[in-house]
Amino acid sequence: MTTTWLLTGATGMLGQDVLALLRRDGETAVGLARSGLDITDADAVHDTLDAHRPRIVVNCAAWTAVDDAEARGAEALRVNGDGPGHLAAACAKTGARLIQLSTDYVFAGDATAPYPEDGPTAPRGAYGRTKLAGERAVLAALPDAGYVVRTAWLYGAGGRNFVDTMIGLEAARDTVDVVDDQHGQPTWTVDLADRLVRLGRAALAGTAPAGVYHGTSAGETTWYGLAREVFRLLGTDPARVRPTTGTAFVRPAPRPAYSVLGHDGWRRAGIEPIRPWREALETAFPALLDQKHNEKKGSAR
Repeated sequence: MTTTWLLTGATGMLGQDVLALLRRDGETAVGLARSGLDITDADAVHDTLDAHRPRIVVNCAAWTAVDDAEARGAEALRVNGDGPGHLAAACAKTGARLIQLSTDYVFAGDATAPYPEDGPTAPRGAYGRTKLAGERAVLAALPDAGYVVRTAWLYGAGGRNFVDTMIGLEAARDTVDVVDDQHGQPTWTVDLADRLVRLGRAALAGTAPAGVYHGTSAGETTWYGLAREVFRLLGTDPARVRPTTGTAFVRPAPRPAYSVLGHDGWRRAGIEPIRPWREALETAFPALLDQKHNEKKGSAR
């Protein structure tokens, strides 16, 4: 049987939702965790694509430890830069299309208006530099079949994330101090997975031009604003969340002050951009609470 979709990083927070959506829709899909395919191994990548012959590959595998990348840049580059390059070369050989996940960290984070897809990149840290290397490798090897989707501020039921942390802190603390000088777009992994699948189908149909897309929710807020919305949805007083600045949480890697992305690319492909972040969070919240409840039950055993 011909494989239509091959997904790397299939056990990650986003990968789980992409694979679940494909299987729900009856697509022929293979999902591979790192144990099934190490994308830094060029021979393994070529052998895997030769064996499965997918029509489209979605690369959700990545080094996502932003702070660790500062001290372990060479390792991060192998995963975020070399790995996508290996996948792109294998896709070029087999005729597959490739969707590469990237990040807002490729930008400087000092803008005052949403970054367009063709905006100038200027990463400030190792993580952003390694992800930009992956973007360039894909677009160079696959000028007509490579798709880069930048995303940011992801949350979902399949992994650790800011929303999950705030749900836990609401039950554990009277007040929580949260950064109010970093702006971005909270994005539900289910919504992003839906757009990745739509993009893949449009790519196969020849209606989506290759290039860069921005996969984030509409609107914008700060981490403080997001935390207040989480507390509101929990039925508690949002005033228990107190604003602070990024200087209160010093970390090895610099955080972008402004991570708001523009979404014109989707319309050129005939695909609606992702809905507003508040609407998505309200829709996602029951599943997020169920996951938190299941975690507590598991730890109590």
